[in-house]
Amino acid sequence: MTRLVLEMLLNRGRHAVLCPMFDAVVPGGIRLPGIEATALEDELPHAEMIIAFGGDGTILRAARAAADLGVPILGINFGSKGFIADIETEDIGLIDAAAAGKYKIESRMMIDVEVVRNGASISRDFALNDVVVKGENKVLDMMLFGDGQRILHFFGDGAVVATPTGSTAYSMAAGGPIVEPAAQNIIVTPICAHILEAKSFVLDSDRRVTVELGNKKQNPAYMSVDGGEHVKLLSGDVVNIHKSVKSTRLVRLSSRSFYENVSEKLGEKF
Repeated sequence: MTRLVLEMLLNRGRHAVLCPMFDAVVPGGIRLPGIEATALEDELPHAEMIIAFGGDGTILRAARAAADLGVPILGINFGSKGFIADIETEDIGLIDAAAAGKYKIESRMMIDVEVVRNGASISRDFALNDVVVKGENKVLDMMLFGDGQRILHFFGDGAVVATPTGSTAYSMAAGGPIVEPAAQNIIVTPICAHILEAKSFVLDSDRRVTVELGNKKQNPAYMSVDGGEHVKLLSGDVVNIHKSVKSTRLVRLSSRSFYENVSEKLGEKF
């Protein structure tokens, strides 16, 4: 499939190169005979578009690489759900429209995250999907704030702070709402909270969300950003999250609506 798309683009006069993103899958990276291969970071400054083959994880990784330069991303879904990808493998003919420049761009909100320990910043990152704070197999003492006002204090497995794009991922699985991805909101969802009134909150995008680890349950915890590497958290650490100046630009070719995708991918039958 990857070779087919590359050949379609080359046959239509487009310069296209293969940029393996997960070199660990095949020692030395993925190579296709006759197709130029190079590092994504080297190509981004000159790229008109990234075409990402895979599931949402692949697109999330591409989004992180492309955010500073604003290069749009077209996702071709090879995964199971693939809410971020625009087209499925059976829609591959739509690449013709992309090669001809006949596509729309949809901007997706991102969030910045910072971990503060004893008043000092120890980690900074940004996300397209979500920031997850979770215990290592034990419940945590957690406090959630919006603009400094307490939202919830609870014992539980953790919390998800998601963008609308990430609302159909871990946040939804934890009981959070499905939010239209082009919206501008921050979704705060407790994970398995041991309290009756624990609910998911949908906040304005300008709110500054704080996740604080209390001292009543000093259990090991970690933070992950878009499912990436874990950052170990200690009791008293503060995680600050707010809307980023960065955004992800997604290419839209398919005529399927978000609602159709939700119905299809979440198993609703008519």
